[in-house]
Amino acid sequence: MGAKSSSTLVKTDIKIVIDPGIAIIHQSFPASKEMKMKWKEEGRKRIIKECKNADVIVISHYHHDHYIRDDLSIYYNKLLFMKNPNEYINESQRGRAEKFFRELLQQFKINFDNVLSKNKRKEYSLPLNEIKIALKRDYGDYAERKKEIIENGIKWFEKQKIKWKMYEKIPELKINGMEAKFPEGKKFRIGETELRFTKPLFHGIEFSKVGWVFATIIEYKGEKLIHTSDINGPIIEDYAEWIIKEKPDILILDGPPTYMLGYMLNKINLNRAIENAIKIIDESEAKLIIYDHHLPRERKFREHTMKVWKFAKKKGVNLMTASEYMGKKPVVY
Repeated sequence: MGAKSSSTLVKTDIKIVIDPGIAIIHQSFPASKEMKMKWKEEGRKRIIKECKNADVIVISHYHHDHYIRDDLSIYYNKLLFMKNPNEYINESQRGRAEKFFRELLQQFKINFDNVLSKNKRKEYSLPLNEIKIALKRDYGDYAERKKEIIENGIKWFEKQKIKWKMYEKIPELKINGMEAKFPEGKKFRIGETELRFTKPLFHGIEFSKVGWVFATIIEYKGEKLIHTSDINGPIIEDYAEWIIKEKPDILILDGPPTYMLGYMLNKINLNRAIENAIKIIDESEAKLIIYDHHLPRERKFREHTMKVWKFAKKKGVNLMTASEYMGKKPVVY
């Protein structure tokens, strides 16, 4: 729909907005600057409107296309499920989280520095047990390079652990009807709706420097929806297996960022994402898969993921972009 966003409104007996953010599409996108601004503003107005009417707002991570920063009134009197800013977070997102919490607290005349506390010196185990399938995959000629990436990733993770222990702890909040919780690995029941949240997941490949996200699972009256946030495909096989085991009725699956092919995405990881999407379509029994977010940011997104679209058609699975779900054609159709 012409802007970077995965903002999603889910209606059960409550209203839930997941990732209420939007950003202007990148410079190389085939449209004028005026159209890009128009699409962003249209989306922003709709997101703000729906957030003001929502009961629950979910922020899976602190990239700017996943949360609104310049109209903090949308968070008043809401139950907020927000990415834990104290752990499983890279430096840039920690900085964004600090700024966001500081400005949010200022709205209630509360000094951010006064709510901080010393972080517990807890231990953070390497998440290797959570990516066993990915680690066992045969990478062929790429195996040595993959081994090097994992080894460097482990070193980077060890450095992050030291930083997490040094950060002053940002607490969960409860202020004037607004409540902010850090939900990773937890479940909550509100009325007849159950919300579950995964443990932190890599934003893309194993030990991605971009950081971590969490996925959201919503169950209501026997139906299940999963919103994957930014797992980029998924590229990691274990995440595909998790989705399959969950057996969602509706899956909002962020695809691989094909517009970054040759830069932030190589062909090996693109092929992994394609294989994983096909496996999900084949085995998850999802009735509807919205395959979007990173995908329609370039004209050849269908060509680059053609095997997925063809397989879904063969299987009779309803696979579409967000704009198609809304009855529109993608801007780059």
